[in-house]
Amino acid sequence: MKSLLPSLLALSLLAASTRGEDSVNTLTSDETAAGWKLLFNGRDLDGFSNFKSDRIRPGWQVVDGALVCVDPHDAGDLATSGQYDWFELDLEFKMAEGANSGIIYHASDSENAAWATGPEFQLEDNAKATDPQRCGWLYALYKPEEDPKTGKPLDATKPAGEWNHLRLLLTPDKCVHEINGVKYFEYVLGSDDFKKRVAASKFGGMKNFAKFDKGYLVFQGDHGKVSFRNVKLREIKTAKE
Repeated sequence: MKSLLPSLLALSLLAASTRGEDSVNTLTSDETAAGWKLLFNGRDLDGFSNFKSDRIRPGWQVVDGALVCVDPHDAGDLATSGQYDWFELDLEFKMAEGANSGIIYHASDSENAAWATGPEFQLEDNAKATDPQRCGWLYALYKPEEDPKTGKPLDATKPAGEWNHLRLLLTPDKCVHEINGVKYFEYVLGSDDFKKRVAASKFGGMKNFAKFDKGYLVFQGDHGKVSFRNVKLREIKTAKE
C-alpha cells in the first residue's frame, strides 16, 4: 500500500494541472480505475445534509460549480451522508477574506457538535482570520515545523480568493496533511503521542473525541465564506478488513 501512495498523489496532481474549467468536478478514467469517487457533483447538494439533520440550511449553495457557504449565519456544519474509515481525500478550497472553516473527519452523531467527536483539518485565511490555529493544522493538536525563512510554522497557502489544493491521507498507520502539494506533518491516530496531545488540549474533557475509526466528513460553515470543488475520496482497505 505504501508504495502506491506517491504515484497516486502524482496522478492526482497531474490530472488537476491539466484540466480546464470544463472538467471541474469530474474524474478521469484513471482516477475512476484507482477507486476515486466524487463526493460533490457540482450541480446540487445530493449526498449532504446539515449535521444531525435531514435538511440543508440556505447558507449552503452551489455557485458556479462550487459548494459554497454563502451565508455563515445560516449555514451550519454540512455532513456527508456516507461514513468513512480510512481514505485519501483530495479537494480544492477557496477562503474569503478573514474566513475560517475546517473539515472534520470520523465525526459521530453521539454529540451535538461534530467537533466534539472528530478531529479537524483547519482551513483559514491565514492573513486576516483571527483564529490562532492556522490553515492545514490538525486543530489544537498538530502543526507544521517552523519555516527557517520566516521563523513561523510552514505556510503554503495562497491568498484569500484563490483556489488551494488539499490532501488528507488517513490510514491506521499514518495520517498526512498537505496543502498545495506541501507536506505539513504526519501523525498516528490513537498513538501515545496523539493521546497525550488530546489530553493537553481543550478536547481532553470530551469523552467521545477521536474515539471512532469511522464517521462522517463534516464541512464547517459558521466562520466565514468558503468554497469547495473537485471533492473526491478514495477509500483505503486495510489489513484488518
